[in-house]
This record gives sequence, C-alpha cells and structure tokens, in this order.
Amino acid sequence: MADSPLRPSSLINTVYGAFLRRLGGWISVADLITLMSELDVDGPAARSAISRLKKKGVLEPERRGATGYRLSPGAQPVFDEGDRRIFGSLEPAKLSDGWAMAVFSVPESERSYRYQLRTRLTWLGFGNIAPGVWLAPGRLLPDARDMLVRLGLSEYVHLFAAEYAAFSDLPGTVSSWWDFPAIEEQYAGFTEAYGPVAASLAERPAIDGAEAFRHYVPMLTQWRRLPYLDPGLPAELLPADWNAVAARQIFQQLNEVLAPPSLRHVREVTGLAEA
Repeated sequence: MADSPLRPSSLINTVYGAFLRRLGGWISVADLITLMSELDVDGPAARSAISRLKKKGVLEPERRGATGYRLSPGAQPVFDEGDRRIFGSLEPAKLSDGWAMAVFSVPESERSYRYQLRTRLTWLGFGNIAPGVWLAPGRLLPDARDMLVRLGLSEYVHLFAAEYAAFSDLPGTVSSWWDFPAIEEQYAGFTEAYGPVAASLAERPAIDGAEAFRHYVPMLTQWRRLPYLDPGLPAELLPADWNAVAARQIFQQLNEVLAPPSLRHVREVTGLAEA
C-alpha cells in the first residue's frame, strides 16, 4: 500500500535503473550514500542495502579512484526487461494480439523449480488457469522466453502463442485467473500517494532537481511493481471502472515532469556524464 516503507535496496535499484545505467553504470559509495540520504536513508542502512545487492549479484565492486559499485552484467537484462514493462506497457494489450501460454511439468524430485516457475510467471504477469497451465497477453511471450532461458528453466516449459476460441464468458473467466481486487488495491494506493503530488506540480512552472529526485525515486520505486502485478489485459476484459487508467495517467505525468530534472541532479551530485 501507499504508506508501506520502501526498502533501501529497492530505492538503490531504482537509482541504478533510472539514472546510473545512462551514466556508465557505476557510482562511488560516497555519492550513492549522499543520494540515499536525500531519500531519508541513513548511511548504515544504505551500506547494508548495497551489501545485500552485492550478495544477490546485482552489484559488483569496482574502484575508479574511489570505492564504488557497478551494475553487474547479469543484472543488465533484468533491468532492460523492466524498462519494457514499466515504460512500454502503459496501454492495455489488444485481444487481437492473442495469448502466451506456458505449460510445465516438473518432477517431484525437482519441485524447487516448480516454485520458481510459479513465482517467475506470476511476476511476469501470467495468470494460473489450471494446474501447470499459465496464460498472459501475447505481447509477454518474448519476455517469458528470455526469462526462462536466462534462469535455466526452459527445459521444463512449453510456450505457445495461442488464441481463445470458446466456450465461456471470457471477461468473467479471466477475473478468476488474476486477482483483480489485489491489483486495484495497489493502483489505488499509488493514486492516493501521488495524485496530490501530480496536482501540485501541475501548478508550478518548474521544479528544482533535488526536489524532483526526492519525489521521483520513491514514485518510480512504487510504480515499477505494478506492471508486473498487472498483466495489461485487453480493456474488453477489465471492469468498467478499472482504476489502472487513472494511475497510469498520474505516472505518465510525473515521469515527464520529474525524470529530466532528477537526472540532471544525479549528474551534478556524481559528476558522471551520460555514456
């Protein structure tokens, strides 16, 4: 929900994804701690989050005159996929695009892979329509294929490009495959938190870079969860009052207003230039 605290590691991920990839992918620890302090994350919490991201293989230490961390090569495809989901899927899919279907069977002796498959497919936006059968809008097929190959799970899965032929009321049926109330609750939380910010900024001719950064990073951190929870189903299959529409408009407005001055601010703090 809107009032749940954002983890320092999530904020750092956003800083790398939104800014540092464009500035060479590296930052000194001192500058990163400075930026995190502007987001009300103190030094010890920031260092602890950096350590966790290092252990997860997201960040790698690298000294460039100063101690710092760069985004690991293995993390780059994950961030690229995130860009497509966060910025490229703001409009619902079309029914004419068809569906992506994943069917998997995992031996009991390797059931940990079954859990991993369920988790990853859910994170991509797939809905569970029957045991071992998962469905998503067709435009998610490339990301699903890339994810399964990247994680070494492709041998357990059959992927299909499918079309729905018959025999049910599809709008009513899909509501049982995805948790619409939970998705709408997340969108409502975002709108509640950032609708007033968008309204306030709309009345201002300009915004200072530091202030933009303080708004933008938490906003983007909260938003980037939502395209994964929401599969982007065609409008014909959604409730008439689907609240994602208003939330997307707020996100688009804030992204346009806040992203450029935030990037300038990061460049000023770090002295880094665009790659």
